Amino acid sequence: MDDPHDAQGGGGDTGLPAWVMTFADLMSLLMCFFVLLLSFSEMDVMKFKRLAGSMSQAFGVQQKFKANDPPKGTSIIAQEFSPGKPAPTPLNEIWQKTTDLSKSSLEVACQDMGSSNIGESGDAQKLLVVDKIRDLVGETEENAIELATALSKEIAAGVIEVETEGRRIIVRVKEHGSFESGSATLSPNFKPVLRIIQDVLKESDGNIVVEGHTDDRPIATAQFRSNWALSSARAVSVAHGLFADGSIDEDRFTVTGYAATRPLVSHSTAAGRARNRRVEVVVYQPLDDELQQELEVLRSESPEVYQAVRKELIQRFNLSPDEIF
Repeated sequence: MDDPHDAQGGGGDTGLPAWVMTFADLMSLLMCFFVLLLSFSEMDVMKFKRLAGSMSQAFGVQQKFKANDPPKGTSIIAQEFSPGKPAPTPLNEIWQKTTDLSKSSLEVACQDMGSSNIGESGDAQKLLVVDKIRDLVGETEENAIELATALSKEIAAGVIEVETEGRRIIVRVKEHGSFESGSATLSPNFKPVLRIIQDVLKESDGNIVVEGHTDDRPIATAQFRSNWALSSARAVSVAHGLFADGSIDEDRFTVTGYAATRPLVSHSTAAGRARNRRVEVVVYQPLDDELQQELEVLRSESPEVYQAVRKELIQRFNLSPDEIF
């Protein structure tokens, strides 16, 4: 007789539900998807360091990084500057310093080995003023070249010399060809040369100083009782020749006589004495108004920076102290 349970179909294994296979396939696909995401991703070391630091502080753990562990931060200065020593440069060392590798950027310290200690702001102001002065000195040199070109014949003949010192143009009129020995009267042949100098002075700004110089041999005549009188009289003659027609304002002129106190070379030889007998027309070209205002503000607000700039300008560009206040 058959078993009633078999007849009713209640015996035997029915197997796993059908959805289990679908679920297993889905888990496999998800695992492959996350593995691919992980392979495409990059670990943010800085965030990990910050997270580790926060956790260590929360649990009271203080971590010390090894000194040979390379810093992971970046810095614009560190990227732009080479560890090599450039020349010329006021900075002899550029180096990086960090004690916390979790920082997103490093502290860059520059050690200035020079004598200046006026700070970054002062250095920037100093460089700005020096650059402007350099441009002005370049303009003075161009003006001197134009004058020398106009006087090329006289320069070749040894009658005139033209040179520059900072913002000063010096036209050196030698005694030979301009004055008779012991006389303060201009030679008629020299007056056309004065016209050329006059034309250039009319187009330029600044004060004009006419300086007379003699050699060391004393003079005592009815007209000139000393070399001081002779040097002054010659300077006056040249000055009158420049402004007599009214084309140049007389207020721009200053006339001085130095006798033999400022020789160019030694008075020990005849050639040296001849070179020292001269009249110099010195054109003091001014600094522009904007630069003068900047220097005035700098002197009132940062006296230390002003003194450093003033010293730099005098030494570097041969400016006279009175040209910079």
